[in-house]
Amino acid sequence: MIRNLFRRSRKTDNGEPVRHILIASEGRRISNDVIDLAVDMLHDHGGHATVLTVARLWGTSFGLPNPGLRPSKREMDEQKDNMFQALDRLNAAGIEAGGHIVTTRHPLKSIRKQALEKNCDAIIMGADRRQPWFLRNFMWSQEPYRIRARVPLPVYLVCPAATPSGSAPRRRRPRRISVAKQ
Repeated sequence: MIRNLFRRSRKTDNGEPVRHILIASEGRRISNDVIDLAVDMLHDHGGHATVLTVARLWGTSFGLPNPGLRPSKREMDEQKDNMFQALDRLNAAGIEAGGHIVTTRHPLKSIRKQALEKNCDAIIMGADRRQPWFLRNFMWSQEPYRIRARVPLPVYLVCPAATPSGSAPRRRRPRRISVAKQ
């Protein structure tokens, strides 16, 4: 299909130790699974982690920046809590870490720029379930997949469990197959 023509294959493990990881979030809470993966990758080599969270800038008004479109105080406080929670977990695990918040309309550009400026070996992000190709570009929650496709570094996406604990897995209806009689 056309959408697979431009997909690049990427080696995720080239045998070199990971020394610097960028833990990125496009606005969602950084999960414990993301932190655990970073700790596992860095613990043996004594590496460094950078936590980057993105506060969404909502747009422009008549082509000019408008203060009403910037993130609210509540949204910025959520991102601060998100960043400090991740930094506390990394420091408790003995990993040297730093972090900051970026306000932008384009998380892909900001995350790619930070990863390349800081010479990161890999990026770790939380991600939702991948959506069909015709919906992906319209959804903010699909940004980790765009980052994985366009950043020249290994990008590890950590998806939540398929079913919440305590609930039964969703059953699929059997497909009806029509058979032509001869």
